[in-house]
Amino acid sequence: MLGGRRKVRIETERMTLRPPMHGDFRNWAALRRESEAFLTPWEPTWASDHLSRKAFTNRVYWAQRSIANGTAVPLFLTRRSDAALLGAITLDNIRRGPAQAGTTGYWIGQPFARSGYMREAIEAVVHHAFTVLDISRIEAGCLPENEPSRRLLEKCGYKYEGVAQSYLQINGRWRNHVLYANLRHDRRGKTDVG
Repeated sequence: MLGGRRKVRIETERMTLRPPMHGDFRNWAALRRESEAFLTPWEPTWASDHLSRKAFTNRVYWAQRSIANGTAVPLFLTRRSDAALLGAITLDNIRRGPAQAGTTGYWIGQPFARSGYMREAIEAVVHHAFTVLDISRIEAGCLPENEPSRRLLEKCGYKYEGVAQSYLQINGRWRNHVLYANLRHDRRGKTDVG
């Protein structure tokens, strides 16, 4: 499936989703810096070197290893019209065997929020996971008060499954998360009647 040096590139109506490259550093650091206040309430606390070239280089190498090993698919969202970096999405924690599952995580730069880019990206990654990677279950979690993210997941076919107590450290505190899942052959709530 993902072994070797296989390239991952997903085209959507407005974007190209592709792994991060070393040449993305300046655009990535600028977008993260510009969006810091917007992202901080929803993300783990940034390390002191989060925006450094060295940390970004490590991120690029991690992405390459993860894709080669089939454990994650980290992708940057780039707008085709002008090559602008919009954000990122990762299909992470890919588990094979009887699970055939993974977890989505994502962020969008503040200037591009609520423009439909992330919905387009999530739908493309879900399709790729189900049809190319043979994943059966894709999970996601977000803070209960993150209404935009909850609505986004629901619009993309994820269904609410429950609450995980102290699931992740976000902005320096252990936080509960609401959990969602998208199933390839989802029969929840469906019957043979009608």
